Amino acid sequence: MKKNVKTLVTLIAVLASALLFGCKGKNAKALTIAIPNDTTNEARALLLLQDNGYITLKEGVGITATPLDIVENPNGFKFNEVEAAQLPNVLPDVDYALINSNYALGAGLNPYNDGLLIEGSTSAYVNIIAVKKGNENKEEVKALVAAVKSQEVKDFITNKYQGSVVPVVEDVTDGYDSSVDYDSIKGKKISIAASPNPHAEILAIAKKILAAKGVELKIVEFNDYVQPNKVVDSGEIDANFFQHEPYLIDFNKENGTDVVSIVGVHVEPLALYAGKTKNLDSLRKVK
Repeated sequence: MKKNVKTLVTLIAVLASALLFGCKGKNAKALTIAIPNDTTNEARALLLLQDNGYITLKEGVGITATPLDIVENPNGFKFNEVEAAQLPNVLPDVDYALINSNYALGAGLNPYNDGLLIEGSTSAYVNIIAVKKGNENKEEVKALVAAVKSQEVKDFITNKYQGSVVPVVEDVTDGYDSSVDYDSIKGKKISIAASPNPHAEILAIAKKILAAKGVELKIVEFNDYVQPNKVVDSGEIDANFFQHEPYLIDFNKENGTDVVSIVGVHVEPLALYAGKTKNLDSLRKVK
């Protein structure tokens, strides 16, 4: 009797193991992938995995996708949803992490040198400068836009980041807007919230351009994705530079804020980085 019970317990354990790991192919255990926990960047990360054949999402989910929308996952990936700024910190503890370039750069990671997968150059996630709705046509705001769209800023992005940040401005300026009355804003201060890297570094170039006209650009650094929109919406700070438009649209919807994009500046490719697992060689793709 005891022998039969032992045999039954063993059989149940084998069946449970088969059910748990059967979809993982050669992997002995689930591989963990850390992804951003904000709505649009989470979907962006999942779409990158789908574009490279590692998962399949429900048809039509687009930029609202979550791990619950995965319909095919041949490697049995386990997804850890992490605040975007913390992704480089958790990288050593997971198999892989999908990290936005601004946080990757701050951690010494370059998507083109270190990324196992990377977004294409046609990414729809263009980083923007945003202001409170109704302030788009203020003289100092138009002056800021012209400075950021300058050839000097474009060249700085190209040379400094070597492809890990890609400028997208087409109608490049000399740094100034002929329709702006610079004398009327001389002595004024424009405050702008920004993540440290690369946004604050890029704005430092625009700051010099504006200073030549007597306009001060005050750069206030933030390390999260929530406060920069809140301080702009409240009027505490004039503008911000840290996000892409899909994130802003979702943020306004979820928080009742009224912040709008005024100019697209660059793309920061999202990339998959190696943590405990150093390559993708053993992974299966969706058939």
